[in-house]
Amino acid sequence: MATISTGINLDANLMNLKAIDIKEVRPEIHELLITNEKIMFAFQTIRDQVIFTNNRIFVANVKGISGKKIAYFSYPYSKIQYYGIETAGLFDIDSELIIAFSNGTNLQFDFKSNVDIKSISSLISSYIL
Repeated sequence: MATISTGINLDANLMNLKAIDIKEVRPEIHELLITNEKIMFAFQTIRDQVIFTNNRIFVANVKGISGKKIAYFSYPYSKIQYYGIETAGLFDIDSELIIAFSNGTNLQFDFKSNVDIKSISSLISSYIL
């Protein structure tokens, strides 16, 4: 099974995704949206962002020291085979989202403990079921 590293699946709390306001989404992401596509949730590590829209998941992976090179990945909900979530616990303070796509690609996102992982699960379910 192929796995694509988005560069943001580290288990250090510093690198976990935190919720951000839609106004904080990188401007070029808005340019990549199609007609009637809306941002539902937005998250960020130090430099990288994960955006959940009503059609897909965008990942903006900032590369290099200068941060001028950015890799953009688009993962449509229609290609999700299955997904799973793990909620935060007492000692494991992050929550996780694991997604498997029909082409064998797997993604894992680690979120800070205050992120409502169940809302993300509901969003994904509403588009794939």
